[in-house]
Amino acid sequence: MSIQLDDNAWHKILWGSVYVVGIIGSLWVYGLQQERIMSVPYGDDMFKTSVFLVFCNRFCAIWFAFAMAKIRQEEWTLKAPLVYYLIVSLSNVFASTCQYEALKYVSFPVQMLGKSFKMMPVMLWGIVISSKSYTAKEWGVAFFVTWGVTQFLLTGPIATESGENDDHTSNSVKGLLLLVLFLALDGITSPMQEKLFKEYQLSKYNQLLWVNTFSAIVSMTTLLTTGGLGDALSFVRAHPPLLGDAMTLSVSQVASQWFITSQIKDFGALVFAATMNVRQLVSIITSYIKYGHYITGLQVLALGFVFAALFYKSYDGLVSESPEKKAEKAPLVPKEREGEPPEASKDSQNCGCSLASWRLPAGLEAVSVSSAS
Repeated sequence: MSIQLDDNAWHKILWGSVYVVGIIGSLWVYGLQQERIMSVPYGDDMFKTSVFLVFCNRFCAIWFAFAMAKIRQEEWTLKAPLVYYLIVSLSNVFASTCQYEALKYVSFPVQMLGKSFKMMPVMLWGIVISSKSYTAKEWGVAFFVTWGVTQFLLTGPIATESGENDDHTSNSVKGLLLLVLFLALDGITSPMQEKLFKEYQLSKYNQLLWVNTFSAIVSMTTLLTTGGLGDALSFVRAHPPLLGDAMTLSVSQVASQWFITSQIKDFGALVFAATMNVRQLVSIITSYIKYGHYITGLQVLALGFVFAALFYKSYDGLVSESPEKKAEKAPLVPKEREGEPPEASKDSQNCGCSLASWRLPAGLEAVSVSSAS
């Protein structure tokens, strides 16, 4: 018995595949470049000015957002109070800086798993702040993820071989503290983004343009006041390949932002969550292969627990018929204009929705575009 698919179904399959490959591919490159820049020496020198990378990322994103706003004829003038942009920019810049700095002390797989560790704390905050409730199944998944991450951290080496000193215990503690600070700062970003979208009805590219503009100002101010700009430029002169690596990092991050927001708009939050699970697994395996990190048998088992729980969560959400899961599976943009990717449809220009205002599955509510990277 053959299955007949109409043009609209093939259209969705095509663009759904493009988004999945785009997210996994762009974030795969982004992860590799993070680790290469921050934990692998250029000659005999380690690059240390992580804020310079944040500035490069935001500078690239500004031009992308401006161009897309012009092409899509979105309003690009300021529409919200400057203080909101400043709060998002400060939290975004310093969260990204902590993320990069952590790679001086712990390996990339640890950084990736550290982001999964916040599932249970986010659920607890959801109860305290928003009076949310979660099922026993959701608590079970969060427990297995948290337990798996904890076991991974406790049963084998987590420090990077290129840490600032030979004391791996010291490097591990510093790296984990930076990851905790990253998660705390990143947790501020999503609520403030949501506030901007809900209260001021910002379009996607208007928000990207101005948040990245203020983030570029914050990062450049940090570079100038700390002397980091001179250090970074001197490093580039001594090691020109760094500039190419930094630009590859920036382009891949900007590309991932477009793919992520487009996928959530057109296919829903559960499809995005499942895609990110695959991305995490691919990135971690690649990092172990490319950079030769040592892993113990117990750490492999812990990874198995984490990803088994995450993939089960995605599968359960995709097959569930409950009203809540149906809402999470529904696209934000229900109609598509023939001949264009779903994200480019007229509805997406007028829906006033964004990644920041879309309810993600339990435990992922605090995920922002920056943290997804």
